[in-house]
Amino acid sequence: MTTAPSRVPAERLAALPPLPRDEEGPVFDEPWQAQAFALAVKLSERGHFAWTAWAKALAEELAAAEARGEPDDGSHYYHHWVSALERLVVERGLSDSAALEERKEAWADAYRHTPHGQPVELKRSE
Repeated sequence: MTTAPSRVPAERLAALPPLPRDEEGPVFDEPWQAQAFALAVKLSERGHFAWTAWAKALAEELAAAEARGEPDDGSHYYHHWVSALERLVVERGLSDSAALEERKEAWADAYRHTPHGQPVELKRSE
């Protein structure tokens, strides 16, 4: 597990719904989780959305998962994080749903065609 950079202010972390964390801050089981976390922090820092709007979107995503009957064991927390982030990115006009789906499919295709043990990389668009 890795921890988040200590530069994220404590009040921002406190505004979030229950976050996988230890005494040093947020923890991540996989690199993509830390990358999703950092992306949300950076987009907020750059003024694309207020941190309170981010916390609200994440809380709504977690509540929707609970309403669907999904177990709350923490194993899907960052999947909900990404879903909330995608929704905000579309709502703020930073991307659109079609472009996000296209990029996700490109990553999935790259993963399926990458030999085991090798890093997954996207081919550059022409």
